[in-house]
Amino acid sequence: MEKTTPILSVQHIEKYYGNNGNITKAVDDISFNVNKGEYIGIMGASGSGKTTLLNCVSTIDSVTAGHILIQDRDITELRSRQLSQFRREQLGFIFQDFNLLDTLTAYENIALALTILRVPAATIDKRVRSVAKRLQITDILEKYPYQISGGQKQRVASARAIITKPALILADEPTGALDSKSARMLLEAFDTLNEQLHATILMVTHDAFTASYCKRILFIKDGKIFNELIRGDDSRKVFFKRIIDVVSLLGGGNSDVL
Repeated sequence: MEKTTPILSVQHIEKYYGNNGNITKAVDDISFNVNKGEYIGIMGASGSGKTTLLNCVSTIDSVTAGHILIQDRDITELRSRQLSQFRREQLGFIFQDFNLLDTLTAYENIALALTILRVPAATIDKRVRSVAKRLQITDILEKYPYQISGGQKQRVASARAIITKPALILADEPTGALDSKSARMLLEAFDTLNEQLHATILMVTHDAFTASYCKRILFIKDGKIFNELIRGDDSRKVFFKRIIDVVSLLGGGNSDVL
């Protein structure tokens, strides 16, 4: 059986802050692989290093030691201009606060990434309408961000993230600013991205309900991987219970993580 190359390979990465007298190890020798089509959650208490880890993978921050390979390319060795191009072409981002441009319609926000890549207009229109249909936002494409709800904004942001067909989608607390109904709709949209479009998703979340939609979860504690859960054939309800059990092992009250 032929061995598949992972989309993402994190190899013994470390991230230190401070100077010789006072060094904080935000990420402490973390390694893991993500294969194409996986939907992975990263959980941990505030200050555990989960966001720093995501920032390193997303090229927003640089590692102190170790290597990160995306599509077999070592991003820790790329120069600034190479990184910018790589980020545009290979990574999709979904942020807690949406990061939509207020002066552009939903359609224009989604299309912008393709415009920057100089994709022909006819191709842009076809791809925007296709992904909008899957995420059920066709009826709001001509509206501006101030005219739509938080949940709709986040689905527009999700469409923008997937439109370039990136190798990896990185989501940082994507449900953090949403009410429960909007959060559930967004997570169902993520399922669509993952199941129908085979998107590979790496998501940081503090919320067990959100994490229960993932197929695999890495728990981070004190900059290290503390535990890993694989959903397998479990229902989401059963997986949610297993997540809560690990959260309790992480120490502190559930409010520290959930």
